Amino acid sequence: MAGRTASQVIDHRAGSVAERVARESYGQLVALLASSTGDIALAEDALADAFERALRTWPAKGVPDNPQGWLVTVARNRVRDVFASAAVRTAASLDDTVAVTLTEPDPSPIPDKRLELLFACAHPAINPAVRTPLLLQVVLGFDAVRIARVFSLQPAAVAQRLVRAKRRIRDAGIPFRTPTCADMPVRLPAVLEAIYGAYAIDWLDQHERIHESIADEARWLALLTASLLETEPEAWGLAALLTFAQSRAPARASRPWPPLDQQDIALWDRSLIAEGEALLQRAHSLGLPLGRFQLEAAIQSAHCDRARSGIVDRATIIQLYRGLVAIAPTRGAVDGLAALTTPS
Repeated sequence: MAGRTASQVIDHRAGSVAERVARESYGQLVALLASSTGDIALAEDALADAFERALRTWPAKGVPDNPQGWLVTVARNRVRDVFASAAVRTAASLDDTVAVTLTEPDPSPIPDKRLELLFACAHPAINPAVRTPLLLQVVLGFDAVRIARVFSLQPAAVAQRLVRAKRRIRDAGIPFRTPTCADMPVRLPAVLEAIYGAYAIDWLDQHERIHESIADEARWLALLTASLLETEPEAWGLAALLTFAQSRAPARASRPWPPLDQQDIALWDRSLIAEGEALLQRAHSLGLPLGRFQLEAAIQSAHCDRARSGIVDRATIIQLYRGLVAIAPTRGAVDGLAALTTPS
C-alpha cells in the first residue's frame, strides 16, 4: 500500500479488528466474564486489559482466527490472577487455536444475543433508577458521558451510580442468566428504555452516517422485542416510534440536523412511514395501557402525515403532547409542549 509500511498496515488491521470486536461483542464478552463471578467491574477491567494486550500482541504475532475467544481467554486469566496466587495458577495457552463458546449450551427463547443480554442484565433486584444506564453501558457499550447526556445528568454522577450498581450486583450475587419468557414482561420497561436511550444517544451525536449507526440497530432491537413478546403494546409503540424517526433519516444528512418543520419531505422514506403506521396500529389494537412510547409514536405519525397532506396538524400534536406530559412528564415532552403552545 503506497505511503505505508508493512508494519503500519499490520498495526491498522489489528486495530480495526479490535475496534470491530469491541463494537459488536463488548456486552457479550463482559456478560460471559461476569456470569461466573457476578462482578461486572472486574469483568470490564479484565476485558480492557485483554484489549490492551491484543493491541500490543496482534501486530507482532498476527490477528488470531478467533479474536473473541482470544480476548475472553486472556481476560479470564486476568480474573484468575485476582482470585488466585501465581503459585497455584496454571497458565493457559494463548495460541490461535483457543476456542471459547460464545453462546449458552441451552437454547435461549431470545434469538438475538444482544437482546438476550439486555434482558439478562435487567434483573428486578437492580435499582430501577440505574437499570437503563447499566444496560446502556454494560451491554451496548456507551460511556458515562454519552449516557449522562440522555438523562440530562452530570457524567460524574452517572459514573458513580454505575459503580455502586455493579458493586451491589457483585455483593448480592445477582445472577446473569437468560430469563424465561414468563420473566420477560417485568424486565421489559428497562429493556425498552435502553433501546430508546441508544437511539437518543445516536440522535444527540447527530451521526453523519445514520444508516450505519446504532440508530438502525436500535430500531431492529425494538422490532425484535415487539415480535418476541407479541402482546406488549409499548414494545410495538417503541418499534413504531423508531421506525417513524428513521423514515426521516435521509433528510437529516446536513449538520446540524434541520428541524422537523424545515425538513424536505421529498426525502422522507414513504415505505418506512407506512411501516410505522402499521406498527402503531398494532400497538393500539392490543388495547390499554396507553404508554409513553405509543404517544410519542402517535406524535411522530402526526408529523409524518405532512408528507401526505403538506400541512402540520398542530392541534392534534398539541393534544398528544398534553397526554404525554400527563403520563410521562419528561424534559423532552414538557419542552415540546411549551414550544408548541408558547406564542412566538
